[in-house]
Amino acid sequence: MSQYRVLPYSGAEPRQISEVVNNAMAGKINNTGSINLTASSATQTHLDDARIGPDSVISFMPTNTASASFVGDMFISSRNIGSAVISHSINTQASATFSFTIIG
Repeated sequence: MSQYRVLPYSGAEPRQISEVVNNAMAGKINNTGSINLTASSATQTHLDDARIGPDSVISFMPTNTASASFVGDMFISSRNIGSAVISHSINTQASATFSFTIIG
């Protein structure tokens, strides 16, 4: 997880506020990550990330050939504060890597 400036709830200097707003407008909103589904007989993978909440929407993008075969065969089966469970078919191929976004 990349580190982006977080503003204090009590307020910040105008320069700090403009940096955060300009980064957000440029798409740098600190809501991305990556995960690797290793070759195994497991049908669930845990995704631990402090930005996940019970109402978060998590989207995946395959980043290699092995992960492309999982696109229609994986879903988020549960979400909690700080974690989610990805249910999927057995991965008999090489590691399947995904980039993901978390919203909410």
